[in-house]
Amino acid sequence: MRITRRTALSAIGASVASPALPRGRLAYDLAPVSVAPGIWMVEGSRDYFSMENGGAIVNIVLLETETGLVVIDTGPSLRYGESLRQVALQTTGRGISGIILTHHHPDHFFGNLAFSDVEIRALAETGKFARSHGDGYSDAMYRILGDWMRGSEVIPPNKVLAGGDFSIGGRALRALPLGGHTEADLAIVDVETGLLIAGDLAFLDRAATTPDADLPRWRQSLATLEALQPSAIVPGHGPLDRTGESLRQTRAYLDWLDATLRAGAETGLDMVEIMSTPLPDRFASLGAQPQEFQRSVSHLFPDIETEILPLLNR
Repeated sequence: MRITRRTALSAIGASVASPALPRGRLAYDLAPVSVAPGIWMVEGSRDYFSMENGGAIVNIVLLETETGLVVIDTGPSLRYGESLRQVALQTTGRGISGIILTHHHPDHFFGNLAFSDVEIRALAETGKFARSHGDGYSDAMYRILGDWMRGSEVIPPNKVLAGGDFSIGGRALRALPLGGHTEADLAIVDVETGLLIAGDLAFLDRAATTPDADLPRWRQSLATLEALQPSAIVPGHGPLDRTGESLRQTRAYLDWLDATLRAGAETGLDMVEIMSTPLPDRFASLGAQPQEFQRSVSHLFPDIETEILPLLNR
């Protein structure tokens, strides 16, 4: 499918209107927090993309190795990537030894240009989708974020990462090629600490996004991650999780979303009526609600409705 301006805007959750520029200097205030020995997390905003947050809504992970830091995901813009590289160097005083991307959504890889001098690893499918969707995402991101995006370019990964055990700079890691949030979602386990970097397979206190979702496959991926019994989880969005709640909450939300859309189709509701459905308190309180629910209706309901309603004049 060709990614147009409008479909790209829908995929990342924004209106078509061009933004007004904020007052003052555009700068990201990134603050890495230690979450395990040699591992830091930069937590993103739990809101939508906006001029106020500069699109900095994703969690970033820094891993210390013998040859420098490994950065997992690079954020929404060149400006973000440059800020991330600066704070990463300040964190340990060491250089960057590599990048790993969890998937192809633009909030996770549009900072790549700031790291184009190192290897950028990702699943083969992630590279394919970054190249095929990149121009549409770029157009949409520039329209949403304006000058925050100045100088940003689509830089796809340059090295394929397969599944299984590998190491960078003496740090042992395990790559888990999964899917469901997108066609290709990569989760990473730090072998020494047992920390799971789940990418957008896991959300905590922030509603899950579904523009490329395959809900049955996503549930299977969650089961795979739950079976790991990780020491802690860095979700793609939301706070550090030391109890597994991000996996349980994501599964519960997807189950409720699927059941709600199916019930709506079975009772003959249209999309506008379903979008007006009151959210249960436990999901209404999540970040970026009710907008993410309304977006999910537009993403998922047409296929569910086609599946459930009988074909006329067969």
